[in-house]
Amino acid sequence: MKENIYNSSKAPEPVGLYPHARKAGNLLFLSGVGPRERGTKKIPGVVLDESGNIISYDIEVQCRSVFSNVRYILEDAGSGWDKLIDVTVFLTNMKDDFAKYNKIYAEYFKDNQPCRTTVEILSLPTPIAIELKCIAYF
Repeated sequence: MKENIYNSSKAPEPVGLYPHARKAGNLLFLSGVGPRERGTKKIPGVVLDESGNIISYDIEVQCRSVFSNVRYILEDAGSGWDKLIDVTVFLTNMKDDFAKYNKIYAEYFKDNQPCRTTVEILSLPTPIAIELKCIAYF
């Protein structure tokens, strides 16, 4: 079964015991992907205090970073951005962030329009404001 597991050398390391993606048939299922940078705990667009609490964040910077991370995983697994068929988006602040996220999403997905669900959640495992869960095909 290891041949069905994919880990990108460019996307941030998972925060638990799971792969970046897994193949089933001709589908590729991505684990939740956030905006962190690989090899560091840095989160683009986020300012933390010394205790690790969010002081401020820029949802636009986080959106662009998470989309880049999704692209890295797709391409390293042999799929591609144009092969995304379903995207679930988790936001921690729908009221403040949805309009900006939706605008940036439209830039990235103007040529490929996968199904999409956007859900507000209380928090994510790291101090991020957005995470994507995606399904693509090969």
